[in-house]
Amino acid sequence: MRRNARKNIIYSIVLLTAIILVYLWRNRDTSEIKLADTQVVPGKIYLAGQTMGTTYKVTYLDEENRDLQSAIDSLLRVFNQSLSTYIPDSELSKFNQGDTIDFNLPFLLPVLETSRTVYENTNGAFDPTVGPLVNIWGFGPTGPELKDSVDIKLMLGSVGFDKIDFDQKQLRKKSPGIYLDFSAIAKGYGSDVIADFLKSAGITDFLVEIGGELVANGVNEKGELWKVGINRPEESANASELISIIALQNRGMATSGNYRNFYMRDSVKISHTINPATGYPVNHSLLSATVLAENCMLADAYATAMMVMGKEKALALDSALSEIDVFLIYDDGNGGYKTFASENLKPYLSFLQED
Repeated sequence: MRRNARKNIIYSIVLLTAIILVYLWRNRDTSEIKLADTQVVPGKIYLAGQTMGTTYKVTYLDEENRDLQSAIDSLLRVFNQSLSTYIPDSELSKFNQGDTIDFNLPFLLPVLETSRTVYENTNGAFDPTVGPLVNIWGFGPTGPELKDSVDIKLMLGSVGFDKIDFDQKQLRKKSPGIYLDFSAIAKGYGSDVIADFLKSAGITDFLVEIGGELVANGVNEKGELWKVGINRPEESANASELISIIALQNRGMATSGNYRNFYMRDSVKISHTINPATGYPVNHSLLSATVLAENCMLADAYATAMMVMGKEKALALDSALSEIDVFLIYDDGNGGYKTFASENLKPYLSFLQED
């Protein structure tokens, strides 16, 4: 049944991208194509834009020098119309406001299926129904909502992925008050969607990134694997301050961390990672979790789950699941930090800080 569902979703995505390509072909400018501003190598295209409250960057090799920015922007607009909590009439927003929704776009069902898999494999550490608590703690669309009168334990009654039900056509709430938020998986999924679009256009060598979540395929213009950096887990560190570099071979990669997205309240650091079991922000030694998987949606979800679980449970999950590789950065208890890398990942790592 899941295999058929996957085929249906793949067909829907291919159909959607084909429609976009036909539209662009019919409306093409027959004069000289304007390429992205930063192209410096013939056949290498670099695109950048805004989506999901962050930026996207796409680099690909194409002998035809095609500029696919308009198609990518169109695809992301449709994607957001399905999964955004910031768009009032998105599919997800309509579900959150009501109790049932039929699938009209090809994105909601796959993210539900992947969320269920990761929810089950992490004993609920990854749970998209934690949205109301994310909002209460100040990391949702409306900003901080936490008040002294808020009863966190009472709100936990509306948290739990098992409180929704879905099939191939429809998503339903089993109990009122359920609110879904896929922000912990959407950027990774969006990167996959762009990657699938590029493949449908015949492009095999590319690097896609949305808000730090990446998909790499093939090689760069030098014939080498695409290389991506892992930042030092410090609030003040800039993009050039790396702790390691990973050569990414036909995989998705996502990083989740608590060292930047936080605020202070009454001298207490409030992390954006909310534990669905307790309703409170996490407080443990794990600073950053980078996960590699067959696609970025899975990597994004598992990275989030590991930041909920903490170091020891994250290590146990790495041992239990052969489909992921991880790179963890954790507090050493003495003001510094240490790292852990899966054995299968080590050959692809450079500048790794030794324990």
